[in-house]
Amino acid sequence: IRSYGEERFAFQIAKKIVAARGERPLATTGELATLVRATVRTREPGQDAATRTFQALRIHINQELEQLALVLPQAMAVLKSGGRLVVISFHSLEDRIVKQFMRSQAAPDEAPKRLPLRATELPQPKLRLLGKPVRASAAEVASNPRARSAVMRVAEKLALKAA
Repeated sequence: IRSYGEERFAFQIAKKIVAARGERPLATTGELATLVRATVRTREPGQDAATRTFQALRIHINQELEQLALVLPQAMAVLKSGGRLVVISFHSLEDRIVKQFMRSQAAPDEAPKRLPLRATELPQPKLRLLGKPVRASAAEVASNPRARSAVMRVAEKLALKAA
């Protein structure tokens, strides 16, 4: 709950879950949501206090972060030169993985120090980052509240230069 939901009250929530399970098992998502709401007050207006807890459970069960980390290199492998990699993430954990991947691919590999190389022989980056991250406008969020946390990042695959 703390790492996947980024919930600062994860310890208190976990403590209440363990105490409730001591009496009887939680049988429905409604019971869990009620327990979390009674433990924590939401900080974001319009967001349920149990949102982060359910996000953490979903991410863990579906292995979402691991799947994202696996698919990004696969997408690069099938992307043609000049093709664009566009990723929309919906929370900071996903966005961090996407941002770090794109930045690492946009930086050239390290050349050994003090090795005499021509400029054409220097390692080349595989991606070129295009623009800044795009977030939903206020109008879009008003018409689609789920877009409030969306971040879109775009990069273009560069052609490999022959040596």
